[in-house]
Amino acid sequence: MKNYLKQFPDSNGYFGQFGGAFIPPQLEPHFKEIAESYERIAGDSSYINELRYIRKHFQGRPTPVSHLRNLSRRLGGANIYLKREDLNHSGAHKLNHCMGEALLAKHMGKKKLIAETGAGQHGVALATAAAYFDMQCEIHMGEVDIAKEHPNVVRMKLLGAEVVPVGFGGKTLKEAVDSAFMSYLDQGDEAIYAIGSVVGPHPFPKMVRAFQQVVGEEAREQFIEMTGELPDHAVACVGGGSNAMGLFAGFIEDEAVSLHGVEPLGKGPELGQHAATMTYGKPGEIHGFKCLVLTDENGEPAPVHSIASGLDYPGVGPEHSYLHEIERVNYQAVTDEETLNAFWALSRYEGIIPALESSHAVAYALKMAPQKPGETILVNLSGRGDKDLDYVADNFGFGEDLNL
Repeated sequence: MKNYLKQFPDSNGYFGQFGGAFIPPQLEPHFKEIAESYERIAGDSSYINELRYIRKHFQGRPTPVSHLRNLSRRLGGANIYLKREDLNHSGAHKLNHCMGEALLAKHMGKKKLIAETGAGQHGVALATAAAYFDMQCEIHMGEVDIAKEHPNVVRMKLLGAEVVPVGFGGKTLKEAVDSAFMSYLDQGDEAIYAIGSVVGPHPFPKMVRAFQQVVGEEAREQFIEMTGELPDHAVACVGGGSNAMGLFAGFIEDEAVSLHGVEPLGKGPELGQHAATMTYGKPGEIHGFKCLVLTDENGEPAPVHSIASGLDYPGVGPEHSYLHEIERVNYQAVTDEETLNAFWALSRYEGIIPALESSHAVAYALKMAPQKPGETILVNLSGRGDKDLDYVADNFGFGEDLNL
């Protein structure tokens, strides 16, 4: 995997057979403008220095790495560590690429940021970036997710964003993307569509990975400083896959480090009861790019489910699809029940309340640890669980039946 990050994607935005840009003709000039602008400023020292200043003095980076002493001792086997993106300003990894995209938009002379959101973390992060740069912000969110993630809806509105409820189809993340794209069609001259993950048409999978790469770079340096060596395993949840690619980018060229992407198995393997795209998906196109996609009997994107609103997407980043194909990353899935168990366990035994999305990665680490004595597991804790507290407490309680 030597020089992997420089080789992929290619100039057309492909990771092997996955990626590309399949967009309506009226959007082609806008995406071309974004791609050319990004390539122009990506190596510009003034842009890089401004982004570094923002990360240090506004976001509070670097975020720390924490050793889970209590859970590691209880489980036996491997020692578990967390990369603490929950401590990044606004509560998740999402601000890493939102500040980069907003700064790009400012350099392009745009006045407005448009995006979709599932769990609301991308929406909150983009609204935060818009407030920082004094720009307008329009966030599309499915009505189901608005009801589940009410605290983040309030935060977006407080930050000055217009939250657009999406009431068609499944009323979740896929439909929010559809709605945001439709709105962007009429506003491309003055706005930029700030895609919220390593998905979408080229150049977004490449661009968002680059902005999130700071997670893996920090984690690699911090872990070596803490332990004197690289982790044996690096674990992250995968919906679209931005937090995972951010972590993986720091270790992808280290073949001694096993990479694990964790998907939502939801309520079980039946179609419509999960969002485990890597496990059950097939190559296809969605939202302007080629990736693995969960489809129904008619070949259309299938309805999906996850207890975590940020993971209920029938597609996945094209780079993840490629890494699955070449078997560089081990993709596994955990259920809603296992996710809740991890949510409660991390809260009770370590004093850290994780996002339900991140709890998928924690759940897999809890399963793996007893089987890996003497090894180390680094988990990307991609977000904090403030947004999920009411939903979990009202529907599932406080972990009285915690199984650990």
